[in-house]
Amino acid sequence: MQDSILAELQRIEAQYQVTILWACESGSRAWGFPSPDSDYDVRFIYAQKPSSYIRVFDKRDVIEEPIDGLLDISGWDIKKALGLLRKSNPALMEWLSSPIIYRQHAAIEPLRALAQASFLPLSSCHHYLSMARQDINKLVIGSDIRLKKYLYMFRALLATQWVIANNNQPPMAFIELVNRFLPSGDIREQIDELLVLKGQVLESEHIPPQEELDAYLLALFSRLEKQLPAASTPVSVDVFDTCLLDTLQIAYPHLHL
Repeated sequence: MQDSILAELQRIEAQYQVTILWACESGSRAWGFPSPDSDYDVRFIYAQKPSSYIRVFDKRDVIEEPIDGLLDISGWDIKKALGLLRKSNPALMEWLSSPIIYRQHAAIEPLRALAQASFLPLSSCHHYLSMARQDINKLVIGSDIRLKKYLYMFRALLATQWVIANNNQPPMAFIELVNRFLPSGDIREQIDELLVLKGQVLESEHIPPQEELDAYLLALFSRLEKQLPAASTPVSVDVFDTCLLDTLQIAYPHLHL
């Protein structure tokens, strides 16, 4: 599949006349708990030719390809990515911290450096708690849920716990979060069992309520909601303008900007 992904990225560059700066895995494969039928969720950041950024009317800033089998691939223009980065966009932050990288251009480095300075802990916590909330509500009514939702809830809540404890972007790999906050014990053993099962069954697999896990998740969710960090000030807009210029100069060194 790796070769197919790389070939598809090369085709996209040629078809859309862009330079792909960063391409990574963003879904369950990057989190470390894919099912046999999990998609390959490939996300990328690209730069257009510099002349595209001085138009009166901007070109479309997203490239989305039709899902082809297990391959789901799409990307954002660098200017769009920078605009979202100022808001500490959680999806973008995760792309930049993915452990599975398909393409990495030197011109991505200004954005990656700025991402560290742009991280907003409160925004990140709101995102992860929101991800968990809908499924947490299902636990309250005791309904069967998909196996993967248990792992999604744990990932979201442990990521929130990481942000509160460390004030920085949590690791994307689920096992790193589990090792940090649940190194041993009954809950850890049950999570390990779910991880093994997740690798053996389809994405649609449902399981009955897990009483111990349910109680732990509900208590952790309630506790984290009361421990949110204070709001912080976003980085100055001028810094993002500079980052765009630096990126284009590296991506297109033969052009004088």
